[in-house]
Amino acid sequence: MNFSACRSLLFTPANRPDRFLKALETKADGLVIDLEDAVAQKDKDSARSGLIEFLKTDPFKNKTRPFLVCVRINSLQTLAGLKDITAFCDARIFPEALVFPKVEYAEEIKLYDKYFSLPECKNLSYMALIETAIGLENSYKIAHASSKLSGLTFGGADLAADLGAELSFEPMFYARSRIVQAAKSAGLCALDVPFLDIHNDAGNKEEAERVKKMGYTGKYAIHPAQIETLYQVFTPSQEDLNKAQGIVDAYNRACGNAAEFNGKMIDVPVYKSAMRILNIGK
Repeated sequence: MNFSACRSLLFTPANRPDRFLKALETKADGLVIDLEDAVAQKDKDSARSGLIEFLKTDPFKNKTRPFLVCVRINSLQTLAGLKDITAFCDARIFPEALVFPKVEYAEEIKLYDKYFSLPECKNLSYMALIETAIGLENSYKIAHASSKLSGLTFGGADLAADLGAELSFEPMFYARSRIVQAAKSAGLCALDVPFLDIHNDAGNKEEAERVKKMGYTGKYAIHPAQIETLYQVFTPSQEDLNKAQGIVDAYNRACGNAAEFNGKMIDVPVYKSAMRILNIGK
């Protein structure tokens, strides 16, 4: 499983191992164990070592459903980030996926490729968070930087602060649009920032529905109570599934030739999008 099949990912602080396995009790498609913003600077070393010891036990080996286990490390531009990379590589222990914060240049992703070139990283996938004005400007190049990259994330809070903008839908519409365009240009998924008001489920639902219409394939959550709403919003309806199946059937019947479904032409991107919908529907 990679990020493209994720409707929701639940953030959990790396220094709260008691919460890790509990994420499986929700309808989240995965867990992001956070070594960055959720852990104070003074606690990063202990959180990192504790997390590696936890992962050594292969704690998710008995999971009964597809569930993506991710770790958000600290930025490559920080000492804590370099320590994260070194610690995982030295231990030869890795999650299924890594989330990279505050990515600003394609060269950063290429450096990650060099660091994570060990045999144990063969199936490792990445998610790049776009959280600065520079990262937004370079989002297209970032999206095309590595075959291990599965998607881009709109990092709303940090990006709004960097831009001096208000973190609400209209002021950040351009940034959201640019990130989803960059992601889709490289055939990647796009995930949206968590809705920060955990007591406002109506707001969480409204924002999720709006970003879905823009092309976002899922959204992060910072509280388990947000997951059910995201599951409902991003899970394809029966109508969606029927349409997707029709597209796939028409594409397969054409055997690579021109095809159409309901009067509309079908090409490879349309086919891939339909396959993604069917995979989520399973």
